[in-house]
Amino acid sequence: MDSEVGDLRTVVLHRPGPELERLTPRNADRLLFDGIPWVERAQLEHDAFADLLRREGVRVLLLADVLAEALAAVPAARDQGIADAVDERTLGRELGGAVRAELAELDDAALADVLVGGRTFAELAVTGSSLVRAMAGPHDFAVDPLPNLMFTRDSSVRVGPRVVASSMGMPARRREASLVALAQRHHPELGVVAPTAPRDPSAVEGGDVLLLAPGVLAVGVGERTSAAGAESFARAMFADGLAHTVLAVPIAQRRATMHLDTVATMVDVDTMVIYPGVLDRLEAWTIRPDGAEHLHITGPEPFRPAAARAMGIDTLRAVDTGLESIAAEREQWDDGNNTLALSPGRVVAYERNTTTNAKLAAAGIEVLTIEGFELGSGRGGPRCLSCPWERAPLV
Repeated sequence: MDSEVGDLRTVVLHRPGPELERLTPRNADRLLFDGIPWVERAQLEHDAFADLLRREGVRVLLLADVLAEALAAVPAARDQGIADAVDERTLGRELGGAVRAELAELDDAALADVLVGGRTFAELAVTGSSLVRAMAGPHDFAVDPLPNLMFTRDSSVRVGPRVVASSMGMPARRREASLVALAQRHHPELGVVAPTAPRDPSAVEGGDVLLLAPGVLAVGVGERTSAAGAESFARAMFADGLAHTVLAVPIAQRRATMHLDTVATMVDVDTMVIYPGVLDRLEAWTIRPDGAEHLHITGPEPFRPAAARAMGIDTLRAVDTGLESIAAEREQWDDGNNTLALSPGRVVAYERNTTTNAKLAAAGIEVLTIEGFELGSGRGGPRCLSCPWERAPLV
């Protein structure tokens, strides 16, 4: 997969489930949600999104199925999933061992449900004395849920013939990336895709990675991806021959701009939709390999000229919502700039972002809309909700 806009053939989604029902006003902030979603409505919206993709000829793989099939295919995957889920630093050695033993007795489907949806102390069957258990509330988590799992873009990135597991910047999402990598690696079909690993565990998340053109990547550096993570990612791309240029793009470290794809996404081979609040302020550091171990780094300079030069085009066109305004700010918050390309010039967007969608249409971009009233409560649009696994190469 060499771009953001080649014809989409296969995508991995995660249908929101019981893990969202674990959210309460008490824990929502820790679990990175701004509100408490209505789960049944979120599922209906997600089903409609998946159905739209299927109607467009896209093969949809659901992560829950991928995980269950991986656990069934490889016994070691069960052991790893349980080991990652049970944290002895919070449970202690004795209770942690008892919880691991309890999870090991579950069948593959039930284990997959717990690894995603978590388990409270009240739901544990294990008995015995434990200060941790005695002091915990019945609805506290012995195994944390993963409510952000529906944003499948963040936890892994397909680049060319490889997949890169993210190193998540926020504690609430770190096991999420590990679980997704486990599911992909041990799945009978997805496991044939070789992994590429950054050289160190510095934070880099998929929402910050844009495949601008074959061999050209942009990596946002902000709240979720660190400068060290961007550098490590670039080194991995160069070492495996997956890119010749990586643009490191600083973005504001704020909730509204947590990832690069919250302010800009590709909608055609030479066109981005971009939030006007950053249109003329985005900068880039250009990174290229300099021998086997060294990097050649230049910049900073304005992002769009730097990107166009790396992409080999005259201009990287920008579609924006006009002058900075209340409408532009509202629609950026509601993921108006977070679109999923089905093919060059054809994208999926939330219907509520009417100003942005009208601007895209006026620029010749066909916009297919979906509802996102509940799906967006974790701050993510159609791009965040999807991990493209296969696209047609750009000609």
